[in-house]
Amino acid sequence: GRGGTRPGRDQNARTCPQNKMLPMPADRIVLTNQFLIAMPGMADESFAGTVVYLCEHNDNGALGLVINKPISLTLGHLFEKVELSPPAEPLADTPVFYGGPAQTDRGFVLHEPLDEEGGHYNATLAVPGGLEMTTSRDVLEALSNGAGPRKLLVTLGYSGWAAGQLEEEI
Repeated sequence: GRGGTRPGRDQNARTCPQNKMLPMPADRIVLTNQFLIAMPGMADESFAGTVVYLCEHNDNGALGLVINKPISLTLGHLFEKVELSPPAEPLADTPVFYGGPAQTDRGFVLHEPLDEEGGHYNATLAVPGGLEMTTSRDVLEALSNGAGPRKLLVTLGYSGWAAGQLEEEI
């Protein structure tokens, strides 16, 4: 044939606009600020039926929070457990969620940014795309005092993947 290549193997095919959704093997897929939805046949009980919001995905691995698995704990009860005054209604009745199998005794607060300047708490990860994830107690203290973010989701535990692990699994 002409040039010795078959249509599916043409080197130029990788850069054609209609193929831009298929990354070249050297490309990295970055899933920060994206959702992972478990396939119906997911065998891993920790992730069966879950939707995971990815807070961070880089060369070191990935960190996400399951956002659709409420547990039998409300924010009011959680605040009592950590010896803080419960937040005002209706926030006190908001369920706490299972965030994933890692560090299930630790709280993770996914919330809207507080201000344009990034008025962060002691341990806040700004997720490119708009949200923030805070792991320090000061966000709970702010909520206990009637301040803090208005839109939030609190999880116990998180979902983590080592470098390259998430790419292998998807």
